Amino acid sequence: MKIKKRKPSFVFLAVIKALFLRELEMRMSSGKSGILWTFLEPFLQVFVFIYIHILIKEHGGSTSMDLYSYAVFMASGFVSFNMFRQILGKSLGAFSANRGLFNYKQVKPIDTIIARVCVEVFLTMCIAIIFLIIGFLFDVDNYIPKNILSVCLSIIWLIIFSFGIGLVAGIGNFFYMSIGKFIGIMSFILLIFSAVFFPMSTMPQAAQDILLYNPLVHFMEMIHSFYLNGLNDNLVDYTYVIYWTIIPIFIGLWLYIRLEKRIISQ
Repeated sequence: MKIKKRKPSFVFLAVIKALFLRELEMRMSSGKSGILWTFLEPFLQVFVFIYIHILIKEHGGSTSMDLYSYAVFMASGFVSFNMFRQILGKSLGAFSANRGLFNYKQVKPIDTIIARVCVEVFLTMCIAIIFLIIGFLFDVDNYIPKNILSVCLSIIWLIIFSFGIGLVAGIGNFFYMSIGKFIGIMSFILLIFSAVFFPMSTMPQAAQDILLYNPLVHFMEMIHSFYLNGLNDNLVDYTYVIYWTIIPIFIGLWLYIRLEKRIISQ
């Protein structure tokens, strides 16, 4: 009986599915504290800044948003940024953690990064759904995006961008472990300077000119403007974001093609 050879695309999808389930099981079995923190962290982040917002209001300070709008602003920002940060962080160790699987010719090193991206996207979707349920239960204004399609497309764009950055970082960290430490520090700095906490329109012009060099600022502005009424994407440079999306992917794929055999054998 002749064995039918599976198409490469079917093999690829089967490998990604197996790696996805393996990575997800590892995340779930890493301990209750680990998986609990995955879901609890964004809620604590949002709660802290909502509390600060309330304190500012109580002490006579002025804010650009009401409490509910600010809560939605913070939730959409933190969920989006944390997805980027998790994709980047998990990509750093993808090759090293799955080195034993490279003995199987069906498994390519890049598959491990793609699988980890899928896991982080899945967990982010779960967190976003929980936030939406909370918004529904508390009858929060603006908890449903004003432009759902544009928000979804912006998130997909952010995922592609994160994959490109993660691929370059993962390859670099495999050969030079110090890169991972540097990225760990940078991810915290980026959290502060990526317009997660504030709309760019409230910043002085001089600060805008500097912060807009950060591509994540454009993604946060994009997502916030499509999510909330009263915000717009006037400061988003889509051409700039396209360059920041395409160039890392091409660099990452170029490095990967050149170094794939060394990654497998090392």
